Order: sequence, then C-alpha cells, then structure tokens
Amino acid sequence: MRCVIARFPFDLTKSGVLESMKGVKPEEVVGASVIVGRRTYPVKQVGQVVTRQDRRDFSAGEVLRAMTQLGFTCRDHSQAAAPTRPLSAFQEASAMLGASATV
Repeated sequence: MRCVIARFPFDLTKSGVLESMKGVKPEEVVGASVIVGRRTYPVKQVGQVVTRQDRRDFSAGEVLRAMTQLGFTCRDHSQAAAPTRPLSAFQEASAMLGASATV
C-alpha cells in the first residue's frame, strides 16, 4: 500500500512492517499505540523504524492512519481508560461485600 508520511511516499505492507519490527524492544507507551504481532509499540517508534526518519519529521496521526489501513490494531491515547480515584477504605469494604457505598 502506498502512503505518505512526512511528505515522503512509502510502499508499506503488513508483512514488511512485521519484519521491520521483529526484534525491536517496545518502549513505554504513553500516547497512541500500535499492536504489531503480540507487542504494543508507541506509534512514533513504529514510524521511526518503518520509515527510518526522525520522530520529529512526522505526526502520530500519519502513522496511525497508515497502520490502520494496513490492518493493524491501533489505539489512540484518548481511548485509554481515564485514571480513577482510589477508593476509600469504606468504599473498598462495601465493594467487597457487594453493596454500593455512596459517600
């Protein structure tokens, strides 16, 4: 599939991306991510490895669009679960007992 990332055309295939990412250790995912094989990679890391460009040269959206079109599972940072407030001791005990504690 032909796609444009950072104003440069690339002919990418799913098998080519899988081969490029083979043996690459995933960095910590903070924002958007792509699942390649059984590993979850930050979008910018995948873009850097696949295009051999500096991460500052392209946006995460460009790589997300390309990876989605190739059939990879992508997650945007907005889809991540929002951090929840820790339960108080009373709320935790009530949850264990199966009752809802509204305080």
